Amino acid sequence: MKTSWLLFIGLSIFYAIMTVIYWQLGGEPVGVTAIALSGGLALIIGFYLWFTARRLGNVLPEDNLQGEIADSAGELGFYSPHSWWPLPVALSACTLGLGLIIGWWLVLIGVGSLLISVLGLVLQYERPSNTAH
Repeated sequence: MKTSWLLFIGLSIFYAIMTVIYWQLGGEPVGVTAIALSGGLALIIGFYLWFTARRLGNVLPEDNLQGEIADSAGELGFYSPHSWWPLPVALSACTLGLGLIIGWWLVLIGVGSLLISVLGLVLQYERPSNTAH
């Protein structure tokens, strides 16, 4: 889809021109920086879309008129349907965020509980091997 990367590259050029115009008209430094960074972000997205389209041979599943919806579906991964671990992860993250407001001692509690709950979430399906040495 050639249009997608051309759109973002064009947007990046537009932001670059607007940055120069705004700077020349006496714009504030924060505004000049914000417009310039917007142009940089558009350039990053445009480059990624161009690079991906070039690597795929410029034929994306969206361009195929006979294509199915499943043609562009990738690996979705595995999501546990009955896991309780996201709840402690969220509560630990909230404790950590609240600790930034209340005090450093709550940050330490939040970091410790977040570490334990993230390990529990990541390793919940790991089984220890029962091989005898």
